[in-house]
Amino acid sequence: MQQQISVITLGVADLARSRRFYAEGFGWAPVFQNEQIVFYQMNGFVLGTFLKPALEEDMNRPGLLAPGAFSLAHNVSTQAEVEPVMRQLAQAGGRILRPADEPPHGGFRGYVADPDDHAWEIAWNPAWPIDEHGHVTFRA
Repeated sequence: MQQQISVITLGVADLARSRRFYAEGFGWAPVFQNEQIVFYQMNGFVLGTFLKPALEEDMNRPGLLAPGAFSLAHNVSTQAEVEPVMRQLAQAGGRILRPADEPPHGGFRGYVADPDDHAWEIAWNPAWPIDEHGHVTFRA
């Protein structure tokens, strides 16, 4: 089986509020939207934001979805980009969880929660270069 992720879907309470965070915070444009879901084309996969009750129904898991058991990451090309991206996300409705600092393993990162409390790590790591298509490569 091919090693890939095709779609990541996040349950959200308010689609308009979520769309504002992703559109104004990250600057991402939806490729599809209706009254229950918004899809964003990423570099090699799709990110979906789905109204939580509708996602729970779709998965046949009523009342079981809760954020916070994972984190997503948005890597940037330089250390200087980390804090401005975090501020932009906070201004678009996000909440700073951890101010940017240097972790023991190197690089520079901080965490921001989206309006539905999904954690986003905003990170720069010199060992993880980003190509012109936005793809990150893990190099030990």
